Amino acid sequence: MASFLLEMIPGTLLYPSWVHLYILFLAVLCSLSLLTNKKRAKNLPPSPPGLPILGNLHQLGKLPHRSLWKLSQKYGHVMLLKFGSIPALVVSSPETAKEVLKTHDLDCCSRPLSKGSNKLSYNLIDISFSPYDSYWREIRKITILEVFSVKRVHHFQFVRDQEVATLIQKLNKVTKNKSPVNINQNIFDVMNNTICKIAFGKSYEGKQFQNYFEKQMDEAMAMLNSFWISDFFPLFGNILDKVSGMHNRLEKCFLDFDAFFERVIDEHVDHPTRPKPERDDIIDILLELSRDKSAPVRLTKDHIKAISFNMLVGATDTSSLTMIWAMSELARNPRVMKKVQAEIRSKVGKKPMVEVREIESLKYLNMVVKETFRLHPPATLLLPRETMRHCTIGGYDIAAKTRVLVNVWAIGRDPATWENPQEFYPERFEDSDINWKGNHYELLPFGAGRRICPGLAMGAMSVEFILANLLHGFDWELPNGTTIEDISMDEEAGLTVHKKLPLMLVPIEHKW
Repeated sequence: MASFLLEMIPGTLLYPSWVHLYILFLAVLCSLSLLTNKKRAKNLPPSPPGLPILGNLHQLGKLPHRSLWKLSQKYGHVMLLKFGSIPALVVSSPETAKEVLKTHDLDCCSRPLSKGSNKLSYNLIDISFSPYDSYWREIRKITILEVFSVKRVHHFQFVRDQEVATLIQKLNKVTKNKSPVNINQNIFDVMNNTICKIAFGKSYEGKQFQNYFEKQMDEAMAMLNSFWISDFFPLFGNILDKVSGMHNRLEKCFLDFDAFFERVIDEHVDHPTRPKPERDDIIDILLELSRDKSAPVRLTKDHIKAISFNMLVGATDTSSLTMIWAMSELARNPRVMKKVQAEIRSKVGKKPMVEVREIESLKYLNMVVKETFRLHPPATLLLPRETMRHCTIGGYDIAAKTRVLVNVWAIGRDPATWENPQEFYPERFEDSDINWKGNHYELLPFGAGRRICPGLAMGAMSVEFILANLLHGFDWELPNGTTIEDISMDEEAGLTVHKKLPLMLVPIEHKW
């Protein structure tokens, strides 16, 4: 390269000068840089062998977190795979997760563009899916301070109180005939009503609407988790997505949600029939912020819709499934069930409900929730990240524009970190300072770093509060003819991992 550059300048070899020496110096640096990059390119993480064109896509299976966990046992905690034409890094240990989420957080904190998340999050203005830039930082600041702050969590506690009281009344009626209840459905309903009242000021009740709403939520999660050919094969995938009907399906899902949010916002903007609320809901708060002309980012109607979508789908789904997995594990482990109920009842007494101020004193309940997060993290692979520049993870060189997956499900089952990792044993957290707030990389249900879930405080409070009340007032039995072995723990893959079959239990009013 040096000789090539010199030959491009007439007379260089015959009449050397400082300019020529400077050019020669640059040429040498370029050559050394190329040699270094070539050397770096060889220092890649181990990779499972893939297929032409497909790469490793065929190895993901129906439950990607499990498939990737099995591959990591053979190829290590840092693997480089190819999803079509997209390089993907998978990390599966606390140490490598810390490198991604803390040490190289700034290098790995963008998001890959996706057809499903792009459309449903209003063209990437939602903080969960948008790339990392100054705009994202401003929107995140607004979201954390005005929507998901600890102050807001306490501000809306009256909503949780109302919805849990309604659930207790509903279950008390069922105890008279000892009929089994669908735990999944009851928990989803109470969380959906809670989030709707917090976000929109009212719940949308009625069996017909609830069924429609639940289907829409399921469809949104399906779209966010769908296999978009264009995500992995940018050159021709868009055409195939259209031919397959995915574009039309996504458009319908988006328009249904958009029409709903449009109606909700219209009801809040100078609507004559809307009664003056005692407390502002999230839409009221965001509308007030949108009128602030001095704000670094002026909130638009689409911003409000995007934040509402994030709350509705994200908060309802993740909190619900955590409680469902917790109740499933407790039903399969009567010892733990009796122990956590004894703690709650000894602290709370004969009151009809557990109060939120009492949650902090329920140490064993907190351990039960931690153990549920360990074995059943809501997002098993977290939301994918994308490297913004070259960095080194686990001693390997990772190029820019590499997709990054943190397998928190695998981390929760790492035998190097957890003793008897497959066992549901809350006592492992006794005398331990490990928590789920993003500071301990053994337990990452909400992620960590810049991309940590902004709804952490609201989600954790909802889970502990509702779970405490379900366990306080009722003893739970299996339906007649069933045993612990009959409780299915099969998973259903998605952006979040659900329990495949509903949990059916019989609520028995506790006799004091």
